[in-house]
Amino acid sequence: MNEKEISEIRRRFRADRSNITYVRGCYVNEKREILSEFNQSLALLSQEENEKFLTILKRTLSGTLGKNLLDLSFTTQQVVSGAEHKLLMALRDSALKDPDAVHALFQAIISSLVMEGSYLILLACDAYDIPYRGKDDEIQADASSEVYTYFLCSICPIKPTKPALGYDMQENVFHDLRTDWVVSPPVCGFLFPAFDDRSTNLYGALYYTKDVKEGQDALVETLFHTQPPMPAAAQKESFQTILGDALGDESSYQVVQAVHGELRDILEEHKASRDPQPLVLSKEAVGRVLADCGATEEQVDAFASGYAASFGADAGLHPRNVVDTKQLEIATADVTIRLSPDRSDLVETRVIDGARYILVRAEDQVTVNGVPIHIS
Repeated sequence: MNEKEISEIRRRFRADRSNITYVRGCYVNEKREILSEFNQSLALLSQEENEKFLTILKRTLSGTLGKNLLDLSFTTQQVVSGAEHKLLMALRDSALKDPDAVHALFQAIISSLVMEGSYLILLACDAYDIPYRGKDDEIQADASSEVYTYFLCSICPIKPTKPALGYDMQENVFHDLRTDWVVSPPVCGFLFPAFDDRSTNLYGALYYTKDVKEGQDALVETLFHTQPPMPAAAQKESFQTILGDALGDESSYQVVQAVHGELRDILEEHKASRDPQPLVLSKEAVGRVLADCGATEEQVDAFASGYAASFGADAGLHPRNVVDTKQLEIATADVTIRLSPDRSDLVETRVIDGARYILVRAEDQVTVNGVPIHIS
C-alpha cells in the first residue's frame, strides 16, 4: 500500500463515512486471561463514544510507511492452503460474525504478544464502495468500481489514571478522584486484506507498530507465518555499521556527510515528484551514491556484501529508516553536536598538535546555559 491508499482508508473512520456498525473485542489481564468479551453496536453509543472508538481504530493506520506501517505478503501456497490465511479470510468473509474464528484470533494474539499489563483487542469490519478514479485522478463519487471489504485489529494497552485532586462544584469541596482504567492508543495491529492499486489484495496485509525499535516478531510470525520485517531502528543501526565498515579508515566527516546529503536529495526529489509509490532504495542504488561521493570500487563492493548479509541481496530499504532528514548529528562519548543538514558547512574536523578536534564555526550569538558569551 502507498501513502495515498492508506490515507483513503483512514478517511473512512468517521461516523458519516464508515460502514462499521459494531466493534468486537476482549479485555485481557496481565495474566493473559480473557476477563470479558464484547460485541458493541455503535448505533447504541453516543456520538462522542462512537467517535472515540473510530479514533482508536484509525490510529492503527498512522505513522510513517515503512517505519510504523509495514507491508506483509503471503505466498501463493499460504493463500491456497495456509491455516493463518484461512483464519483471516474467515474473519473477513463473516464480517467478524464467526465466533470460532474471532476466538481463535484472540488466542493467537494472546499466546504470542509480549506486553506488560492489561490490554484490549479491538476488531472492526468495513465495506468500502470504492469510488471510481478517472484518468485525470479525479474521484467520481457516483461511480463505483469495487466493494473493498476488510477488517482492522487494534491492540491497545489499558492503563490506570494518575492520582489527582478533583473539585466538586455542587458540594464546593475538593476530594480525591478514584483511580480509573482508560484505553490507550494502539501499540500494534493490522489491516487485512491489503488495499493495493485501490483494490482488494488477498495476498497482502498492512501491519502497524508504534515502537520502531520493537516489531513484535512472535506476533507477526503467529498471525501471518511470515518473516517479520527488520524494525526501522535496527535497519538504521545496521546501515550505519555497514557503511562505516565499508569505508574503513577513509570514513571521514566529508564522505559520510556527502552520502547522507545525497540520500536526502533523493528523498526530496521523490517528494517533489508526488509519486504515490513509496521510495525504496536497493543496494545498487546506495552503491551508486557511494561512488558519486568518492568511494572506491572496493569500498562499494564491501558495502554490497555487508548489505546482502544484513538485509538480503534483493531487499529494499526505505530511506527515511536509514537517514535523518531533519538533523545532522556528530557525537563523541562526551559531546553531541546537532545541526541542520543544510548547515553542515559550519563543521570541520582537524588534527592540531596530534589531537583530533571538531570545529564549529560560530557565526551567530553563542550562549552557555542560556547566558550569552563573547569569544575573543
